[in-house]
Amino acid sequence: MGNKEIVENYWTAHFERDWVKMATFFSDSAHYTDVGLDAVGATGPQEIILRLRLGIEPLEGYEHFPKNMICESNLVVTEHVEQWRFHTGEIVDHPFTSVMEITDGLISRWHDYSHLGNLLDQAPQWWLDHIIVGWRDNPKL
Repeated sequence: MGNKEIVENYWTAHFERDWVKMATFFSDSAHYTDVGLDAVGATGPQEIILRLRLGIEPLEGYEHFPKNMICESNLVVTEHVEQWRFHTGEIVDHPFTSVMEITDGLISRWHDYSHLGNLLDQAPQWWLDHIIVGWRDNPKL
């Protein structure tokens, strides 16, 4: 399977919120971060899944609108929009550029670039209160 197909398959599992399957796509030392938000990020499948669950698990709806995907050597860049739907009625279309590095068939680095203000300005207060606890200290995860 090529690097582009690996990332396409990952996105399928991601938007199904299949946490167990998602974890299988990451190397033990994989690093994930939202660039500009957290310099530390998450390392390894367990931390990455906990971090992702914090923000997207409570969503009522979560849809993917892929635009462009470019594969160059071991890098796969995806331009896409995520639609976040909250049970309180808010709907946020949030654009991303995701850069993933593939090493030995696994995602070894994933850096997301987005305008986080877009999400933070439109998300409901209950969700902001939920994520402010953070994934490291959240007893609900």
